[in-house]
Order: sequence, then C-alpha cells, then structure tokens
Amino acid sequence: MPTPSQAREPARDVASPSPDAGPVRFACERPQDSAAVDALIDLAFGPGRFAKTAERLREGARAHSKMSVCAWMGDGLAGAVRLWPARLGGHQVVFLGPIAVEKTLRHRGLGAELVDQACARARAAGEQVVILVGDLGFFGPLGFQPVPAGLVVPPGPVDPRRLLWTAFSPGALKGMGGSLKAVRPA
Repeated sequence: MPTPSQAREPARDVASPSPDAGPVRFACERPQDSAAVDALIDLAFGPGRFAKTAERLREGARAHSKMSVCAWMGDGLAGAVRLWPARLGGHQVVFLGPIAVEKTLRHRGLGAELVDQACARARAAGEQVVILVGDLGFFGPLGFQPVPAGLVVPPGPVDPRRLLWTAFSPGALKGMGGSLKAVRPA
C-alpha cells in the first residue's frame, strides 16, 4: 500500500532555469509551487526516499509555508527546502528537509543559501530548534551539530552521526530529548 506521499500524482517535468535567467530569487513556497517542488525532490532523491525515516516525519503533515523556501531563476525552480512542525519530547521543534537543487546548479552554494534562508524564517517565526538528518560536512558550517547519542529517538532507524540540530538562542537545547514525532493537522 503506498504511503500518502507516494499516492500523489507522478512527478511532472520541472522547468529548469536557463543559464541566462538572471539572479536567484528566494521566496516562501506557495501552494501553486507544490507540484514543481515535489517533482524537483523526486528527481533529486528518487523513490528510495519513501523508505527513509525522515519521510515518517513528513507523511500526513503539512510543511510550514512561511518557512519553506523556493529558489527561482527567472521562471525556473532552481531549488527548494521544506520545514515541518515536529515535537521532540514535550517541545515544539522544526524538522528540515528535504532540500533539493536542480542538477545543473549543484555545488554552487545554493543549497547552503536555501538552508540559511529557511532557518532565518524559522527564527523570525519564533522557533528555537531545527533538527534534521543529513551530512555534518554540509550542515556543520551552517551551524548544525550532532545530537548527543541516544538523546533523540526518531521514528525509525537513523545513523546517529547524521542526526543534527541547531538552536537559535543560548540554552534552547537544554532539556531537549525524547521521541521525535511529526505534528499532523487535526
């Protein structure tokens, strides 16, 4: 039986930005951007992403529209990142991911800028902690650090070295720990 994410329409072609499309423009993801963002994520990660624990934190949930960010070059979607409401023990947190960048634009810093933009929006919205599953080599320079082993229990297996978090104020991580769970609409 397909998960709710797999049950949606098949991926559409993504309008790739042309090389002369101009500067990158960042904006919050709008409802009309959803299909293009989903298609870009499908191209970047393939169907294997549905088996990952991180997907358990997105199934049936709604991404934060004011924190999820699209990068546009002209009319083409260059990249996107989504943030999701989650609970860590008794605390509200934000779960980051997936992040996807159009293949021809990778390794140019766009992914890092998307993460910075999304975290700035989360901080402005009053969020205190962002957690993700990812590579420390990429996310470490962006302010993320490994979660101490055993402190966070995700909803499935995760390489503990890939469970990372960041806080926006001193002491925000104090007392954080427990089960990491999705927040789904009522």
